Amino acid sequence: MNFTDFALNNNVAEAINDLGYTTATPIQEKAIPSLIDGKDLVGCAQTGTGKTAAFAIPIINHIHKIVGSGKKRKQIRTIILSPTRELAIQIAENFEALSKYTQIKTYVIYGGVNMEPQIKTLKYGIDVLVATPGRFLDLYKQNFIKTDALQQLVIDEADLMLDMGFINDVRKIIKLTPPNRQTLMFSATMPMGVRELADEFLSNAVYVSVDPDSSTGANITQKTYLVEKEDKKKLLKHVLETQNLKNVLIFTRTKQGAGNVVDFLQKEGYKADAIHGDKSQAARLQILEDFKNKQIDILVATDVASRGIDIQQLPFVINYDIPNIPEIYIHRIGRTGRAGEEGLALSFVGRDEKTYWQDIEKLIRLQVKVVKDNPFPWREPNPNAKKDFRNKGKSASSNNSNKKNSSSRKSDASKKNKKRWY
Repeated sequence: MNFTDFALNNNVAEAINDLGYTTATPIQEKAIPSLIDGKDLVGCAQTGTGKTAAFAIPIINHIHKIVGSGKKRKQIRTIILSPTRELAIQIAENFEALSKYTQIKTYVIYGGVNMEPQIKTLKYGIDVLVATPGRFLDLYKQNFIKTDALQQLVIDEADLMLDMGFINDVRKIIKLTPPNRQTLMFSATMPMGVRELADEFLSNAVYVSVDPDSSTGANITQKTYLVEKEDKKKLLKHVLETQNLKNVLIFTRTKQGAGNVVDFLQKEGYKADAIHGDKSQAARLQILEDFKNKQIDILVATDVASRGIDIQQLPFVINYDIPNIPEIYIHRIGRTGRAGEEGLALSFVGRDEKTYWQDIEKLIRLQVKVVKDNPFPWREPNPNAKKDFRNKGKSASSNNSNKKNSSSRKSDASKKNKKRWY
């Protein structure tokens, strides 16, 4: 389906055309008509399939009719909740690009930065507010955010909201909005907690799903290396060298792990850096920009910080640590193979991560190819280990027994000597 089939306002259609979009993605094709009709909607599709445009286009098309020439007083008509700063910024950029020929003003707020510029802009007036939940509630409590004129509420990456513990904040925000709002919920996966939230706060919602929760991109090649935990750095160096990989996104489970990997790579001469929660927003944005501009060859990220990384031609993803939540794997490898490009996802599975990997393969219903040409495979456990242990135990027991027997004999001898002495 082409975007011209949606009968959009000319100003919106022109912006879409400027961006080079002609054919709607499957999630856009399914979602946009229902959203134009004003229905509540729950959308589930893989990362990188155009979910942001799926809700941005009908929202902009609707608000443009209200805002018109811009003479009407600016009030918040739409709120989009995002779990991370990076993703919030990305959403705001999408709205700005798609509304370039309208008078719609979009603004983004998030924590970790000075509130004053945000307060000043909110006082001046905006139409679309993109926000992280914590900063939204902070400014709402101070009476700088009004929801009286709100018409649409969007909860983006709802599953990550749930994982990050934002779900209670989201519930609070929903209750602060008018009951007659249009509510949209988008996510790459749809766990039970998100479904329950949708059932509680959405009215007669339309459910659209392009790919099942367990699917991974058909254009992503997946491979796995079975490697001992202590050999992962050596394997990483081997893979980077032998396959000449550049523009690589590496995932670790923790901030400390990300730092350790970056330190190792820099010592090996690679241009590498990390983004995680301990770095300032300005630093994270600069590192991400350097990676996009190929000034950094390797970016190491934690799962939370990675949401919002939108690079159309990212060829390689490496799971240095295997996630303990299977759905996160889908999010990770969804960073590559975007917009029709080919992608390669490599996973380093430690022996201690075997159970995590089994859960992932069960979820995606696929047995991922194991790379045989691996210089650092799992080492076979010593078959004599238990035997040796038992022998050592017996030996120790035997020694103890001998000592006891020896001691007993000495004691008996002593008693005999005592009897003789008397």
